Amino acid sequence: MADTTARALKLLSILGTGATFTAEELAARLGASLRTVRRDIDTLRDLGYDIGAVRGVGGGYGLGASTRLPPVVFDEDQAVAAAVALQTVPTILSGIHENATRALTTLYQAMPERSRLHAEAFTVSSARNYWEFPAPPIDAELVRTIGTAIGRRHCIQVDYAGDGEASTFTLEPHDLVVWAARWYLVAFDPTASRWRAMRLDRLTPGTPTHRPFERRPIPNGDAVDLVMTTHDRGDVLAEWPCRGSAVVALPAAIVARFAPGGSIVEHQTEESCRLTLGAWSWVGLAGLLLTFDADFTDIEPTELRHAMRAIRDRIDNQQPSV
Repeated sequence: MADTTARALKLLSILGTGATFTAEELAARLGASLRTVRRDIDTLRDLGYDIGAVRGVGGGYGLGASTRLPPVVFDEDQAVAAAVALQTVPTILSGIHENATRALTTLYQAMPERSRLHAEAFTVSSARNYWEFPAPPIDAELVRTIGTAIGRRHCIQVDYAGDGEASTFTLEPHDLVVWAARWYLVAFDPTASRWRAMRLDRLTPGTPTHRPFERRPIPNGDAVDLVMTTHDRGDVLAEWPCRGSAVVALPAAIVARFAPGGSIVEHQTEESCRLTLGAWSWVGLAGLLLTFDADFTDIEPTELRHAMRAIRDRIDNQQPSV
């Protein structure tokens, strides 16, 4: 009986993802026969769970939208994912630490002992990422406001503080993206008929418009790619002890994709761009530039040029091993 109950709970957990699974897929995941899977599905139905059967090609079993799951139906892997997420979310969202801690405690208390022990093995302490000089954690209320507008497909009015004076935009918000420890809003600007990727920490939402919009297809179908390849994201150079720049013989879209957080990529030609970035030392800054494995020109300042020569000299002076 205990094995049957455990298997049924695991089946419920699998179906709880919202996907549709064939009987064969469920049997493989549960390590059970097709007959056992169908019997467990009937058991769950008898308990009131709305498990529908989809016939034909691509059919299978799925959990109905009206189903209410038990408070916690996690397998070990899901328990780990939830525990790690709750421990790390305060590093990117401010004003949520206490709630995340309480949620984690509640989660541990509600878990079966085996799942709880598995999750508690993943105790995480988050340290500041000094290499990327991330912006401070974003206020959770700001994320909630923008996220609600995205979910409801309502236009938003925002004040945006870029490098110049603040500007006011009315936007169609589509997605939130976290990249290089920074939050970005991907939105369509109907006034300018263009897509924008905007730093969330530079954005102040106005009064809700309650004006609906039709979701548009994002270029290349990828919000993350749009953020990583947009050159006017509003990024500014991080306050590093050593800061310099060079023209890199690579397209801006490629350099923007792999440049460290807190750097600036400026389009020069179709095949080159200027990369401005910082590091703890001039040699470290030179090393970051060299990771692009491309030709460099117009290297500034003098200290950066000296550091690149120093790296070359160190390599040239290495004695061959015997």
